[in-house]
Amino acid sequence: MPDGRNGLSIRSIRTIADVAASAWDACAGTDNPFCTHAFLSAMEDSGSASPDSGWTPCHLLVEEAGGQLVACAPLYVKTHSYGEYVFDWGWADAWQRAGGQYYPKLQCAIPFTPVTGPRLMVHPLHSGEGLETLLADAIVALTGRAGLSSAHVTFPTASEANNLAASGWLLRSGHQYHWTNQGFRDFDDFLAALSSRKRKTIRKERERANSQGVTIHTLTGDALTDGHWDAFHRLYLGTVDRKWANAYLTLDFFRRLGRTMADRVVLFLADRDGRWVAGALNLLGRDTLYGRNWGADGDYRFLHFEMCFYRAIDYAIARGLSRVEAGAQGEHKISRGYLPTETWSAHWIADPSFRRAVAGFLEEERERVRAEMEELAEFAPFRQDDDPRE
Repeated sequence: MPDGRNGLSIRSIRTIADVAASAWDACAGTDNPFCTHAFLSAMEDSGSASPDSGWTPCHLLVEEAGGQLVACAPLYVKTHSYGEYVFDWGWADAWQRAGGQYYPKLQCAIPFTPVTGPRLMVHPLHSGEGLETLLADAIVALTGRAGLSSAHVTFPTASEANNLAASGWLLRSGHQYHWTNQGFRDFDDFLAALSSRKRKTIRKERERANSQGVTIHTLTGDALTDGHWDAFHRLYLGTVDRKWANAYLTLDFFRRLGRTMADRVVLFLADRDGRWVAGALNLLGRDTLYGRNWGADGDYRFLHFEMCFYRAIDYAIARGLSRVEAGAQGEHKISRGYLPTETWSAHWIADPSFRRAVAGFLEEERERVRAEMEELAEFAPFRQDDDPRE
């Protein structure tokens, strides 16, 4: 698909394996582990994100005349809305009741990963040349040529969201809960910033979590083995089954992470009497620890808080990281120092009347989200100046 701008061409590929890892990562960067070629390869090669699971890759590449990759976007044809964390089931139902066909649709996203990061990825040497807009326009063109109902860019950066809005895409806001490092020296220094009541609560939770005969191990790099992944996958499946949810991620996916991204993996595993009983999977970015998956084979009081929230804070402080992103949902995270943070998605609706209806809904929803975030922020656990430090 020639673009006519300085000899650039745009094409889609059916698998991430069709582009060199070095070329993709030169555009995606390595700050965010989920955007890397290795992570997307683990998703696709393991069958976690594949046509059989409703995620058919059609990644976009922008290349110069000599074949040099200058921009790219992770793109999928979706036959459902599972694994996206931005819920459009109501839109699908409304459009289908009106006689339309909502699926398939285009999804520019990292599968099963509600983490903000670049989606319209441009090589730094070509920044400012309009290639981000070119990718967005190509997604719209592909939506029209294929006769699809819509295209969606989920969890883009704020700047990407603003640029998409300027190009006519509809913006949707949401929120997650993130912890921010305020230069804390250690966990006790973090606790000192909290109100007395919250401080006491967290200390009691940590004490109880660690007094159940469990030992928590921090595993990364060469310390990770297939045996650890076998255990974590078992725990992951057990938790998914108890929640009546879908187990998107395969054992092969986790093992591939261990083989290709071990230095980006931070796996907390808890053993009790020689058996792994709980685990929390995190991936490491340049300045952020990203909490992703949790699993346990039973109910261990406060162990989820300890392994998913407090150990992550410990790890971030020890390594001078700026943030911990603890994933989607969970107002209970606020009292543990994880505060509401705005997230974005952008949507292209092909049908004009359907687009107007969605635009009206999103305008009202954004006001609700802002009001909810302001209300939630009032429950922040940080102390006031007159609060005693104990």
